[in-house]
Amino acid sequence: MRIGELAAAVGVTTRTVRHYHHQGLLPEPERLANGYRDYTLRHAVVLARIRRLTELGLGLSEVRDVLADDAGRDLTEVLEELDADLARQEAAIRERRARLRALLQAGDSLPAEGPVSPQLAALFSDMAHVAADSPMAAKDREMLALIETTAPPQDRERLIGLLRDAFGSPEAIARATEAYALLDRLADADPADPRVEEAARALAACVPRGLIPERGAHQDDSFLRAFYADFAPAQAEAIRRMLRILAETGEGP
Repeated sequence: MRIGELAAAVGVTTRTVRHYHHQGLLPEPERLANGYRDYTLRHAVVLARIRRLTELGLGLSEVRDVLADDAGRDLTEVLEELDADLARQEAAIRERRARLRALLQAGDSLPAEGPVSPQLAALFSDMAHVAADSPMAAKDREMLALIETTAPPQDRERLIGLLRDAFGSPEAIARATEAYALLDRLADADPADPRVEEAARALAACVPRGLIPERGAHQDDSFLRAFYADFAPAQAEAIRRMLRILAETGEGP
């Protein structure tokens, strides 16, 4: 058989046949005097088996193990591993679908920063009346969504708990609203503006202490440089001063 005839008989492309040759899965046949490959029925049998194994979800390295005469694992072991992996994927899909259903049920109440976890979405809903039109408040929510995405699960739970406590009283909400207003007014200010210090102290009075890194950990690194660059210069300076205030005094809610 020519390569095209072999590929058609097994239901694959000639490119696939050549790829399996390159990967060492399908032995190269002998060539005729005219240089064409001469495939036998044995090649078709092996190629059909490779197709069946890949359709089950095996990777080519696993297929190689199954086909090798001295394979360290037999087919049963490989299939059991594949079954366990598919079970993990099914569980992950069920979890994602549950989150999607929760988001869909939220409807019009979905936060602009979404999708986020139901816990953070609920917190954003509670915070909706805190400086609703504040650009700084919107940036804050974006940052919280970023932290939730990148933080380990236990840190995410701690973050939500701290923020829920921080906005749990009318006094705390009033402090946060005033801090956001002060920061918003620094959008076009000079970093030396005396209002920077006022905004820093107002921010320090309402930021949960557990969110602030230990002494020395707040120094600029590549992430913090990118973080500060997202703010106007005076706003960034107010945030820097707030971090210094809390790191030096140990104060905070």
